[in-house]
Amino acid sequence: MELTLRFFATFRDAVGEKERTHTVDADATVGDVLADLETTYDGLDGHLLAEDGTAVRQQLSVLKNGRDITHMSGPDTELEDGDVVSIFPPVAGGCVDHRR
Repeated sequence: MELTLRFFATFRDAVGEKERTHTVDADATVGDVLADLETTYDGLDGHLLAEDGTAVRQQLSVLKNGRDITHMSGPDTELEDGDVVSIFPPVAGGCVDHRR
């Protein structure tokens, strides 16, 4: 089945494009896709899954069709043909008002 993968910020740089079509087996999960991406792109190796490969790295946002997979089955979230998986790197920062 075919998925659309969307990459943001530093992950877009690592992959070299914002969006790509990705073919997976019919029983693939989000974790399978993330593992495949880590082995395919050097810039993603070790940045998507925890060291044991069973969890998505902390602070990473992965959405399936616009819904965060942490509210589904995490990396075990099943995929269907035509799904869109969006992968966002950790984001930090912000503005603190020191005028107070």
